[in-house]
Amino acid sequence: MQMMTRDVLLGMEEEEDDDDGDIVLDNLEQTTVSNFGPLESQPDFRTPEFEEFNGKHDSLFFNDGQRRIDFVLVYEDESRKETNKKGSNEKQRRKRQAYESNLICGGLQLEATRSVLDDKLIFVKVHAPWEVLCTYAEIMHIKLPLKPNDLKTRSSAFGNFSWFTKVLQVDESIIKPEQEFFTAPFEKNRMNDFYIHDRDTFFNPATRSRIVYFILSRIQYQVRDNVKKFGINKLVSSGIYKAAFPLHDCNFSQRSEDPSCPSERYLLYREWAHPRSIYKKQPLDLIRKYYGEKIGIYFAWLGYYTQMLFLAAIVGVACFLYGYVNQNNCTWSKEVCHPDIGGKIIMCPQCDKICPFWKLNSTCESSKKLCIFDSFGTLVFAVFMGVWVTLFLEFWKRRQAELEYEWDTVELQQEEQPRPEYEAQCTHVVINEITQEEEHVPFTTWGKCIRVTLCASAVLFWILLIIASVIGIIVYRLSVLVVFSTKLSQTFNGTDPIQKYLTPQTATSITASVISFIIIMILNTIYEKVAIMITNFELPRTQTDYENSLTMKMFLFQFVNYYSSCFYIAFFKGKFVGYPGDPTYWLGKYRNEECEPGGCLLELTTQLTIIMGGKAIWNNIQEVLLPWIKNLIGRYHTASRTEKKSPRWEQDYHLQLMGKLGLFYEYLEMIIQFGFVTLFVASFPLAPLLALVNNILEIRVDAWKMTTQYRRMVPEKAQDIGAWQPIMQGIAILAVVTNAMIIAFTSDMIPRLVYYWSFSVPPYGNHTQYTMEGYINSTLSYFNVSDFKSRSRGSSASDFDIRTCRYRDFRNPPGHPQEYKHNIYYWHVITAKLAFIIVMEHVIYSVKFFISYAIPDVSKRTKSKIKREKYLTQKLLHENHLKDMTKTMGVIAERMGPVVTDNHLRPKSE
Repeated sequence: MQMMTRDVLLGMEEEEDDDDGDIVLDNLEQTTVSNFGPLESQPDFRTPEFEEFNGKHDSLFFNDGQRRIDFVLVYEDESRKETNKKGSNEKQRRKRQAYESNLICGGLQLEATRSVLDDKLIFVKVHAPWEVLCTYAEIMHIKLPLKPNDLKTRSSAFGNFSWFTKVLQVDESIIKPEQEFFTAPFEKNRMNDFYIHDRDTFFNPATRSRIVYFILSRIQYQVRDNVKKFGINKLVSSGIYKAAFPLHDCNFSQRSEDPSCPSERYLLYREWAHPRSIYKKQPLDLIRKYYGEKIGIYFAWLGYYTQMLFLAAIVGVACFLYGYVNQNNCTWSKEVCHPDIGGKIIMCPQCDKICPFWKLNSTCESSKKLCIFDSFGTLVFAVFMGVWVTLFLEFWKRRQAELEYEWDTVELQQEEQPRPEYEAQCTHVVINEITQEEEHVPFTTWGKCIRVTLCASAVLFWILLIIASVIGIIVYRLSVLVVFSTKLSQTFNGTDPIQKYLTPQTATSITASVISFIIIMILNTIYEKVAIMITNFELPRTQTDYENSLTMKMFLFQFVNYYSSCFYIAFFKGKFVGYPGDPTYWLGKYRNEECEPGGCLLELTTQLTIIMGGKAIWNNIQEVLLPWIKNLIGRYHTASRTEKKSPRWEQDYHLQLMGKLGLFYEYLEMIIQFGFVTLFVASFPLAPLLALVNNILEIRVDAWKMTTQYRRMVPEKAQDIGAWQPIMQGIAILAVVTNAMIIAFTSDMIPRLVYYWSFSVPPYGNHTQYTMEGYINSTLSYFNVSDFKSRSRGSSASDFDIRTCRYRDFRNPPGHPQEYKHNIYYWHVITAKLAFIIVMEHVIYSVKFFISYAIPDVSKRTKSKIKREKYLTQKLLHENHLKDMTKTMGVIAERMGPVVTDNHLRPKSE
């Protein structure tokens, strides 16, 4: 920034384009350049060097072979571009040339080369010389090596099984461990303190790209109505440049022909992204070195989450197998299927007039499936998952702290700079309360309140829109249930095998789940764009603030979008239905849905399976097939034009752009999955297994697409996983409540336990010992068909000569003094459910609190290492400073010595 000390304003002619304004050139002193004449002839205007491609397709350097390419800008030659508006190409050319001139004035070196495959395209290669790198490394507070560090030694917790872990580790002869250093924020005036053995390697390629991108994002090119326009992002979005990216170091399928190139992309593909490496641990240090800490911490978290899922999946499968093995011993399911019990129980219609009476044994198959999931193993697994999620979060914090130390991001906040979009809007001057100095902010306190209110209102509107869609699905369920009840009974007779599986409730549940999934994906696609617009309007200060704000908006929306249907099935469906003589109506028109005799647990399991499975398939299509097909089409077109070998920058240009929010969507996908695994796991113990299989593939799929299908992202620093950590903690707390309520209110476990211990034996029961026999009969209440209201009365009762029917509730029978009122069984069950929720929540929360307290976020060893490194770093800098001072004082003393000898006087200080 010291190099950019003046602005040269190029006045533009007034044209019809609203985007007109003054082009800005940074140079030695401020001048205004005339409108007349071509820009190339204007004074102080600098253009890139034009060079022909030298035929070295793997080269990462300018044609001279000395200057490394740190960034590539791509544009279409305006003289060969078609246009629909007169003069628009000329305007774009002037802005681009002003921008490139300012880059050169800022100290960067540019070299332009025309495309080998398409002569319309021009690639501008950007190189940052040593002085520019040093200047901006100090501005950005980048930590750089002081001296080799011998403290960072890692020990494996599985040292006794080294023969086993060696198979899982990446071969160190292929990917060599990185040398560790003491580091400190770079300062140019203390350059001698840093470990500079070779200027070409002191700044690694990732750091060089970060610095150059920082410069590219802040260089101005135009001023219009006193509003500055600057940054490569703006130029790319407006079409002046077609792309801007750092280079991959080689082809992913083979090593670079340059022996000095480490071919890290090839190593990552071979040892990380290739299917044959699926069982190996991830080379996290190389991922971090090549892609930056932000991507490295994502894969570290995803890998750790996947490791922890192994334990959850094993326990979940064990609980599932327990239910599967014991399903034949499920007494209440046998009663449902028994022809003399379930076959003789006539159930009341589940809708008005059209729906027929039906026999309980028509739900035989679903009751058998329900025995697998609604078992004692479900309770054990729900308690286990409440503890598991706490262990995962606490151990991840420790692992994250280790990575902060190993990757040198402990004090990252000091490095982060304001976003260029934020800096551009800083037009208001305020007094800092601490420093009492003037500083610029984008808006006043009142303006900030208005923005926050508008953003919150927009988010609330979209959440209400989702709730409206959920209501629409509920109305669909209520309407279609009537249709299925009529059509299926007419299509199949009572003995048809397909009717055992395709009941009206099952058909309604499956179709509603599919429609719900489609609506979820449509709303998700729309809201992504809306959330970005809202966050841009909010104008957060730093990139971390921006991502955290966007994260909270997106997750809040996704939470309602993905989980609302599950919450409805788990906690609302079948809970407020009344009884056949006085049913409850939704919107005064639609009769509320009822659960099957076994409850809504199986339907909740179906909903989770469809959403989790559908989401995984949809994401894989988006993440794998789309970029692969796009790249395949691109390669086909380029191959059809020429057979020439293209240079590295042109090969990378034809790859797909991941985008700055690409990693955000990866996190969002995994956090939504984390919610399914924890919030509703009591209804689906196989969820951790599905998540485990998905994540094992997800890691390698993400690695494959990053190394083979996408351009190299600009490396970014990150200390942790950001706002996702508190979101996971919130999910973990909520999961205890939801699972306790699923067991209490959605499953039939509590009513069965109450019957077994209280109502199967006297004084309420007739059995001499505790048993589950008679459970189905005791949980189905009687209803007199003659008590149907005219609105509900059907015409099929006379066909069966039915006088009474049964319905799922705990109410007194007809003729009782308190006819159709809740009986004592109901109050026992309600009391037991509430007691169970309170006990389960308190027990699990107590265990969670104890675990959180017992396991510190940062291990004692890591704390000692951080303190030790900080002490040694300060000591090293202090000692070097003392040496410099001593050396300087010695030189001064030598110069002043003769004066003292000749005059016998104290020397005067200079």
